[in-house]
Amino acid sequence: MESNKWIAAVASIWIQCSCGASYAFGIYSSVLKSSQGYDQSTLDTVSVFKDIGANAGVLAGVLYTAATVPRRSRRFPGGPWVVHFAGAIQCFAGYFLMWLSVVGAIPRLPVPAMCCIILLATHGQTFLSTANVVTAVHNFPDYSGTSVGIMKGILGLSGAVLIQVYQTFLKGSPTTFILMLAVLPTTVSLLLMCLVRIYPTNNNAGDDKKYLDGFSLVALIVAAYLLILIILENLLTFPLWARIVTFVVLLLLLALPLRIAIRAQEEHSRTPPQIPYNERSQLIDDSADDSEKFSAPECSTEYHEKATSDDNRLQLGKELNLLQSVRTINFWLLFIAMLCGMGSGSATVNNISQIGESLDYTTVEINTLVSLWSIWNFLGRFWAGYISDVFLRTRGWARPLFMVLTLATMTAGHVVIAAGFPGNLYVGSVLVGICYGSQWSLMPTITSEIFGVLHMGTIFNAIAIASPVGSYIFSVLVIGYIYDKEASGEGNLCYGTHCFMLSFFILSAASLFGFLVSLILLFRTRSFYAQILHTRLRHVARR
Repeated sequence: MESNKWIAAVASIWIQCSCGASYAFGIYSSVLKSSQGYDQSTLDTVSVFKDIGANAGVLAGVLYTAATVPRRSRRFPGGPWVVHFAGAIQCFAGYFLMWLSVVGAIPRLPVPAMCCIILLATHGQTFLSTANVVTAVHNFPDYSGTSVGIMKGILGLSGAVLIQVYQTFLKGSPTTFILMLAVLPTTVSLLLMCLVRIYPTNNNAGDDKKYLDGFSLVALIVAAYLLILIILENLLTFPLWARIVTFVVLLLLLALPLRIAIRAQEEHSRTPPQIPYNERSQLIDDSADDSEKFSAPECSTEYHEKATSDDNRLQLGKELNLLQSVRTINFWLLFIAMLCGMGSGSATVNNISQIGESLDYTTVEINTLVSLWSIWNFLGRFWAGYISDVFLRTRGWARPLFMVLTLATMTAGHVVIAAGFPGNLYVGSVLVGICYGSQWSLMPTITSEIFGVLHMGTIFNAIAIASPVGSYIFSVLVIGYIYDKEASGEGNLCYGTHCFMLSFFILSAASLFGFLVSLILLFRTRSFYAQILHTRLRHVARR
């Protein structure tokens, strides 16, 4: 089969399905804690390094740019596969060393060594995800929000997929699950990495939308299937044959994107060849040629009046590198908003098992919460990318508006968890999980629009460092510290609503602050997004 951008998208989706091991931390955190003799603060410290590895992807972005920008001096064929290969090696090395320590094959590692190992393991995830996300934006520039939402959404969903593998074949053996995390993502990535490539884009955005909507529908079906499966597993005890059957059905659903790609390829082969087109490269010419005709006062006069400060870099078609980006106010507004949103969300998922234990949830309920978090995470990532694309194209709503809405809702979710009423963790995890996932779709897309696609991988991964920074602040300095002060008795355990109440009121205040910061970003970029809308409407009219 001839490779094209649709086959590349399918390969990326399958890699994303396997590489979200950081979202399954709740499955093996207890065995890691007991085998290494950690208290809660130490476990939270280790989990922060997990978050650092899973989010500090600046090196992945730099490598992606170096591997994909054409260079005459390059001695080997470049492409996203280089980034995939580097990520696969890190993933295997990190989780394999962790497994050796947990099973006692090597002496118990000191805490700093374990922190470095889990950082290495999850750092590989950023390489795999960066290669898939940025390649999707290159291949589908007209629908960057939707393509990022699909890729980031599938990554969030991968936690539930991996947990289904655990429930089917490794139930009751979290130690072996760690070994599986070393082998499975590495194998899938190495097998598929050569299919993920950047292809010239043609002016057939209508076809792109049709087939991207097909991928989106498949992703929603998989999420709904997993949701039903998780609920049934919470109510019933499945025999081995039933678990195998349900897993086979899951694999068949995950194979559906290949059928969509084949249909897209067949239709493309029947279409006359069109001139390759890149929207961002044309934005400069369009804004210069048609500015008087298509610009309203608020998106021309007002915008250019503001361009006397650092925002003179906020121009359509302008490609900024990392150093240029960090000198803008918008970069730091995004960073602070993500520190509050992603940081508090990461702290929630990292401690969801311990919160459940303190509120007397059963082991099955806790595992269900961990699995459901992946579903809510997926829905947030997918919804934010897809819906923000729709409203930007049809209503002209600036994408940061959805960041404002989700951070406001996240504030309410933290308050629900702090309240401690029966079933609060189910309600709170839905609100926080969806809103947390939304940030992971909105932030890379906003980054590509404000700062350009060329260095997108480096810039959005630099902003994503806000997640582990916030996770450390909220997990270790807030949740871990307060939990250990409240804990008493054997095992340094705490039971009752008081264990986490104050912590989550603090997290809700942080989310509220992030809401205010994102509101400032919204007001600063309204005119810019009006120009984006006008430019895209002109391109649609020309087709």
